[in-house]
Order: sequence, then structure tokens, then C-alpha cells
Amino acid sequence: MNIILFEPKEIDYPLPLADERAGHILNVLERRVGDSFDAGIINGAKGKGMLKEIRENELVIDFQLNEETASPFPVDLVVGLSRPQTNRKILQEATSLGVRSIHFITTERGEPSYASSRLWTTGEWRRHLISGAAQAFSTRLPAVAIGQSLLETIEKLETASLRIALDNYEATSSLESALVDTQSFTLCIGSERGWTGGERKVLKDSGFAMAHLGQRPLRTETAVVSGVSIILSRSVWK
Repeated sequence: MNIILFEPKEIDYPLPLADERAGHILNVLERRVGDSFDAGIINGAKGKGMLKEIRENELVIDFQLNEETASPFPVDLVVGLSRPQTNRKILQEATSLGVRSIHFITTERGEPSYASSRLWTTGEWRRHLISGAAQAFSTRLPAVAIGQSLLETIEKLETASLRIALDNYEATSSLESALVDTQSFTLCIGSERGWTGGERKVLKDSGFAMAHLGQRPLRTETAVVSGVSIILSRSVWK
């Protein structure tokens, strides 16, 4: 944790010692009474937390949070639902990179049961967003949508200045060569078995250019990190 994040309502109450954040403050950061650490409110301001008191079962923290956090980059990520362990990595890494939204869609080649895994039904997914934001020293979490189709998602997204879908079969140009200066960006990445012909047609009819990341097929989570990183390296917002 490069910054310890709290829900807005949490800063008004002591932090239980059983909370992993308390363990991090005491055992990893080795803070003692009077010491401070980097802290922030999820989707809000950041600053310092000062350890005011260590009680038997809780920590009393005084917060001074008056620094605004930069908004996420105007990049919307659309990615096919994959295995839960893959989705966990995507949630954390895409948040660390600073995308503004992640849309996990059902695809024709994807496994339908992935949408009802415990990752989504128990709310676990949000924990991975928080972990990704903390890694990036940010308080901002992307918006997340789960389980809609490719067409439904495209129709609801704002029309981006540039729309690109990654594809290993029909793309003739690299993602890097396809990039131009733009104010917003939508990147579509298929599930673990890629797009079908019908899905490629939907993408093309919706204004998406097809691009690749090279000759080697990549894991979905690797394609997400590589694709978003290339976009950010060439963007006008960096």
C-alpha cells in the first residue's frame, strides 16, 4: 500500500486492530503514536493520517486530508469476461494504470458462468480496485460494469474520439501505429478465446478500428496492461 484508503464514513471512527490496514500501519510502516502516514478517502481527497492513540482493540487516527487527487484518464476499457483469477488481475492493474471505466462483457466464446462467480456476487471485485488505487498512490476508482453484451456496452458508452479493438486475426496495423492525438479512448479486448466474426462486425459497424500488439497471442490480463500502457504513453493527458 503506497497510500491507505478509507471509505468516507470510516474516518469518523477508530480503526479496528483486526483490520489489515491497522496491521499495515503498525507492522509494515512501523508507525507509533504521533507518527503519520499517507491516507486518503476513496474517490476523494488525500493527505495524512496521524496515529493518535493505540487502544486494546483499535487505532485512533487523526486525518488531515486536503489534497485533491487527479481524475482517471479518459480511457474506457471493454474486456471479455474471463476466469475469476484473470479478472482479479485486470481489476487491480487497470485501476493502477488509471482508466476511468472497466466493462466486463459477455462474449460468444466466453464462459457464461464467469459472470456469476463469487468475485462478482460477494463484492470482492471492489477490494481489487482499492488495492490497485493504493498501489498507484491514488484515491480514484474506475466505474465498473459487469455482464452486459458487447453491443449493449458499446451503445451505452460515450462516443470516444478514438475506438480500437485488439484482434490477432484481422488487424493489419499495430496499436501504436493506430494511435493519434485524441481527447478520449475506448479499448476493446476479447475474452480468452478472442472475438467471433459476428463480434468483429459489431465492432467495425460501431466505428472500431482493429489493431494488434504483435504476432504473439497474449493472455487477456497481459493484453490489458500492454494496450493501456501504450495508449497512455502516446496520450495528450500524461
